[in-house]
Amino acid sequence: MNLLAPTYIQMLEALSRWLEKAETQLPRGEAEALLLSSLTSDMFPLATQIRFACVQAREGIHRLREENFPPALTDLLDEGRNARTQPSTLADAQRHIRETVEWVKQSASGSDGGAPERPLSHALPNGLIFDLTAEQYVRDWAIPQFYFHVMAAYAILRSSGIDLGKADYVQHMFAYARPEAMAPTT
Repeated sequence: MNLLAPTYIQMLEALSRWLEKAETQLPRGEAEALLLSSLTSDMFPLATQIRFACVQAREGIHRLREENFPPALTDLLDEGRNARTQPSTLADAQRHIRETVEWVKQSASGSDGGAPERPLSHALPNGLIFDLTAEQYVRDWAIPQFYFHVMAAYAILRSSGIDLGKADYVQHMFAYARPEAMAPTT
């Protein structure tokens, strides 16, 4: 379970940088309007994808620790569900990301959620219940759900004309690059 915190942190920080790029590449009103953009009419908008990425990061850790979700998490989930009519602002989106990153960093120093083989039940709002181990939950639900919302946000920004590429998506990988491989070729 110790994969969750670094995964959440690096990708939420990337999401924050993508939003900064959007703000620098577009006039203010157009950048704010991105929050209502989606890839298709039956998909949640960017404002929701950002909030749900933050929700998934917090929910995964709470669930592994067998903790009740705090009211702030439920509020964030409700904000995401209502973002089509109340998208808020890019500043609010950045605040949600920043607060989530700080919370994950603080949480990373605590319990990691117990044994990987520990049984866990995960109930969805539609009544579907999954019975799986903690390891299966992390691998098959927590990480994929988080990446779904992060990738949806990335795709919405790209489809809206924001200049983003794979280097923006995996910027954290440059910490592992060999210096000689980074040198410009002539």
